[in-house]
Amino acid sequence: MTHPTGVEEIQSPAPALHAQRRAHYAGARAILAASIGNALEWYDFSVYALFAIYIAKNVFVGSDGVAALISAFLIFGVGFIARPVGAVVLGAYADRAGRRAALTLSLVIMAGGTLCIAVAPPYAALGVGAPLLVLCGRLLQGLSAGGEIGGAVSFLVEHAPAERRGRYAAWLQASMAVSNILGALVAATLATLLSPAQLTAWGWRIPFILGLAIAPVGLWLRASLEETPAFEAARARAPERRHLLGPVRDILVEEPRALGIALGVSIVWVIAVYTLIIYMPTYMQRSLGFPPSEVFTASVVGNIAMACGCIAAGRIADRFGRVRTVRLGALLLLLSTFPLLAWIAAARTVTALFVGQTLFCLIVSVFAGSAPAVLASLFPTRLRSTGVSLSYNFAATLFGGFAPAVLTFLTESTHTPMAPAFYVVAAAAVSLVALAQIRRSDTE
Repeated sequence: MTHPTGVEEIQSPAPALHAQRRAHYAGARAILAASIGNALEWYDFSVYALFAIYIAKNVFVGSDGVAALISAFLIFGVGFIARPVGAVVLGAYADRAGRRAALTLSLVIMAGGTLCIAVAPPYAALGVGAPLLVLCGRLLQGLSAGGEIGGAVSFLVEHAPAERRGRYAAWLQASMAVSNILGALVAATLATLLSPAQLTAWGWRIPFILGLAIAPVGLWLRASLEETPAFEAARARAPERRHLLGPVRDILVEEPRALGIALGVSIVWVIAVYTLIIYMPTYMQRSLGFPPSEVFTASVVGNIAMACGCIAAGRIADRFGRVRTVRLGALLLLLSTFPLLAWIAAARTVTALFVGQTLFCLIVSVFAGSAPAVLASLFPTRLRSTGVSLSYNFAATLFGGFAPAVLTFLTESTHTPMAPAFYVVAAAAVSLVALAQIRRSDTE
């Protein structure tokens, strides 16, 4: 631009730089707030599996050891029955009222479920009322978890620049890994400080009490979130829906193909996480004979690797293609799960435990770190939370939630330690077929 005096005027880059910094700050704040809240919520949900052995001894005292553990895992799985309900109700609520409102509500519901489990008395004190109270808690937790993932994925993707959606969305699974780290750290600490008798009597309640204590932090963080610009723009363009379940009806009518593909992609995601991450601590103790302190410590190390791997996978996905990265993760799960588990089972050393669990977590992270951005890209903004919630949670209910109970039964009845590997390999094959159906236009 030329000044009237004839001297060329140099425009200051300060406004553009300031806007860029503001956008970067807003994105970092969105990632931090969503991830911390997500980690706290999933800690409450997943810590049940780490202490299932001790819950079983309290709540199902009248049963033998194997039957009690299977019963505890069945209650863990029953919580997943509520997840489709949460996906429908809270997913639709997020597409109507906004991502922030839905994320805050889901955390409140999760805290209520955790409270039920934390205060559940032993079977000897309340009889059948004890498992019923735990069941109530798991149903509330399932309802919350069902709506959490769709709202969280939508929130992260819609705050991200187009070229960084992979790395933003990767924080979803990374924060879940952080929740596993918190749970495993608590478990390892308690296993070290308390005797088995103390853990069985009262120590297993401590993780749930800690979850309740930190819930207000998550609520404060989510109350401070700003709604996503994409959602605000979509709400301004579209007429207001009168029916709560309007987004569910719309997605079934308008996006059945995307819903089917997302369900297929989600199958190996949930099965790999719940088999190789959530179920492994129990499997390593009961089937391979590792002591609790070693198992929980290996889980901490593995989940640290998983959190880092998810962030790396998100960056790789943005650079080399999100569908391509997810496909690589599914292929790794297909080819490596069986030989890796066979090696751990044959060696049964501390080295094999730590190396094997870390490799499992890294392999899962390749898929789980890049999958959220792929699922989000399959659906339009106005239906995104509902679409992601429905596809992921139906997969979780049908194939992931009952995985610990099914695998415990298969391992005990067939006397083979390879049942978890067969389950993951079959799921990876299904998801590779689903990924092959994605066209370039589906994710643009």
